Amino acid sequence: MELSSIKNKASGLEYLWQGDPNIWNGQAPVLFPIIGALKNEFTFISGQKYEMPKHGLVRNSNKPKLVEKTDSSLRFRFSWDEETMLLYPFKFQLDILFTLENKTLKVEHIISNLGDKAMFYSIGAHPAFNCPLKDEEEYEDYFLEFEQYETDSTWVVEENGLIGLDQKLVLNNTATLPLNKNLFDKDALIFKNLKSRKVSLSHKSSGPILSVKFDDFNYLGIWAKPGAPFVCIEPWLGIGDSINSNQKFEEKDGILKLEPHQSDSKSYEITILD
Repeated sequence: MELSSIKNKASGLEYLWQGDPNIWNGQAPVLFPIIGALKNEFTFISGQKYEMPKHGLVRNSNKPKLVEKTDSSLRFRFSWDEETMLLYPFKFQLDILFTLENKTLKVEHIISNLGDKAMFYSIGAHPAFNCPLKDEEEYEDYFLEFEQYETDSTWVVEENGLIGLDQKLVLNNTATLPLNKNLFDKDALIFKNLKSRKVSLSHKSSGPILSVKFDDFNYLGIWAKPGAPFVCIEPWLGIGDSINSNQKFEEKDGILKLEPHQSDSKSYEITILD
């Protein structure tokens, strides 16, 4: 259910981080039904206490199954069971549909509430892209380019992984964010107020390499392990708990509500540009 490769067949160039247990073993985790950490590692749903790991139920699960395959698409499915109900008391179905058209990969999340009560959830993506792409390049040769000029601050992540109350100005009437190996020393950059819904990874000499288009997502995280040779561009609907969270799941920042027996779809696109 997690992307494992985006490769140029002609050149053999791999765009997606291939994972390294000594650095970060992920590649493109699916974040559901939470994004980030819960305060004290638990939340209250309808007044009852539930514990849930960081980023939710999908990222380290072997339960998602391939349910449909065509020449240009793959559909995976992760559904509720008695085990998930102990962590997240909703009868859900989550389909991830990957569709390739030319140089664009569309990743569609279809969230369904199979139960008889309203369901609350967040959904997010966490794709990591190799940076630099070539051995002779440096991390500092790259930058992120937004489709619009932006003025926005990151919400500072505390040592416990929760979102602090302080903000730090990162984008000041600019469309570019230069990458450097100290950019993520304080964890992810978290943007809540971007006008842009597309970000490109670009090389200062070669130009744009790839873009991530995220029309359906309100928040954007940007992250890498400090000093690691990748950068994550993460469209989110929802966010981790703040340090002053009341821990009520239904009142989480950015939480979504899905009525009984209803479905919703949220998608983003990765386009190779070079």
